[in-house]
Amino acid sequence: MSQAEMIAASEGQEAEARHPALSSYAARDGCLLIGETPVTQLAERIGRTPFYAYDRVKLDTRIALLRKHLPMTIALHYAVKANPMPAVVQHLRGLVDGFDIASPLEMQVALDSGMSPRHISFAGPGKQPWELRQAVAAGVLVEVESETEVSRLAEVGEALGIRPRVAIRINPDFQLKASGMRMGGGAQQFGVDAERVPQLLGELRGLDLSFEGFHVFAGSQNLHAELIVETQEKTVELLLRLAQHCPAEVTHVNLGGGFGIPYFPNDKPLELARVGEALAELLPRLTAEMPKARPIIELGRFIVGEAGVYICRVIDRKVSRGEVFLVTDGGLHHHLAASGNFGQRIRRNYPVAVATKMDVPSEETASVVGPLCTPLDLLADKMTLPRAEVGDLIAVFQSGAYGLTASPTAFLSHPQPAEALV
Repeated sequence: MSQAEMIAASEGQEAEARHPALSSYAARDGCLLIGETPVTQLAERIGRTPFYAYDRVKLDTRIALLRKHLPMTIALHYAVKANPMPAVVQHLRGLVDGFDIASPLEMQVALDSGMSPRHISFAGPGKQPWELRQAVAAGVLVEVESETEVSRLAEVGEALGIRPRVAIRINPDFQLKASGMRMGGGAQQFGVDAERVPQLLGELRGLDLSFEGFHVFAGSQNLHAELIVETQEKTVELLLRLAQHCPAEVTHVNLGGGFGIPYFPNDKPLELARVGEALAELLPRLTAEMPKARPIIELGRFIVGEAGVYICRVIDRKVSRGEVFLVTDGGLHHHLAASGNFGQRIRRNYPVAVATKMDVPSEETASVVGPLCTPLDLLADKMTLPRAEVGDLIAVFQSGAYGLTASPTAFLSHPQPAEALV
C-alpha cells in the first residue's frame, strides 16, 4: 500500500485508508504537486524551507461549492482571521461578498484588497478606542460586543463628525454542540447576552449611531450538519424575537458559520448540501420580518483550510531506543495547530506525508519533530510513513487556516516560514 493510500492515526489508533485531504492532491514521479508545481520545484522557487503553500484553484473550487449549495440570497463573507495573507485575501476579494475582520491590521489588508468598507465588518471583544476610531474613519461596520463599546463609538463618532455604523453581536442562550470552540451560550467574553439586547437596542435610539443589525456566532469547526441546522434555526428564532425592539430597519444579519473540515482519520466531511437545503427553508421566515436584510454566512476555515499545505525539510534522522525521529526545520513555532497545542483536547495527528516519496510504500513508524528544545514540538506522532532521509520534504495537509498567524513564531527565535499562493 502506498503512502497516498495510508495515513496513520496517533499511537493506539488503527491506520485509516486514504484521508480526504490527500484525495484532492496529485503527485508526479512520486513528488507531491501543489497546483501544477512539484513541491521540490516550489521549494527552489521560494528559496527556502519551511513554507506554507496555498492553492488558488482549491480556493476557487471551495467557493464554487458553497455557491452551489447555499441559497442565492445568502451573502458569503470570508473571516480574514483564518488566513490574513494579503495575496490570499486579494484573491478571495473577487470571489466572496464581504470580509469579516478582527483587528485594524486585518482591516488594512481587507481595504487594500479593494473590498468596499460597506462590506467589511469588525468583530471581537475589547476593541480599544483608537481601534474604533480607525474603524469609524474607514466606514466599516462595527459589531459591538458590550455597552462600553457602544458608548465609546458614540464618543468617537461625535469627535470625528461621522455617524458610526453598528451591529450588535449577540451571545445567544444556546450553543453549537460538538464544536471545536464554543463561542456562544453560557457566560462568554463574546457579544452581548441575548437577554440584555432589548435594553441596549432601546439605548441606541438616543445615540447618534447607525444601527444596521445583528451578528450571532455560536461555535466553530463543526462537522455535523444536523447540529449546524439546529443552531441556525435557533438563531433565526432569536432574531425574530428581537426584531420588534430594533431602532431601525435591519440590513445586516450575520448568522455566523462554524463549518468544519476533516482533520483526523475518522472525521467525515460536512454535508454542505443538507445545510444549504435547511437554510433555503428557513430564510423566508427571516426575510418576512426583515425584508431589507441580506443574511450572511461567515466562513474562514471552511474556505481556506484544505487549500493550504505546510512544507518542511528533514534535517536529521535519529533512532532512539528503537523509535525513529525525523527532525525537520519546521515545528510548532510555525504550525501550533498541527502540534496539537491549539484547541485539541486529545492530541491527534494531522494528515502528514513524505512529499518527495508519494509513490513509496509506507514501511516504518516514525515521529516527525521540529528543532525546538521542547517535547511539544511534534508534527506527527508515530505515524506509518515511507522511510525518509535527510533532505526529504514533509507535507502537513489541512494547513490553510490558523497556521502561521496562530503560531508562536518568536518562540526560541528561529526564522519565520515563507508563504506562497500558487
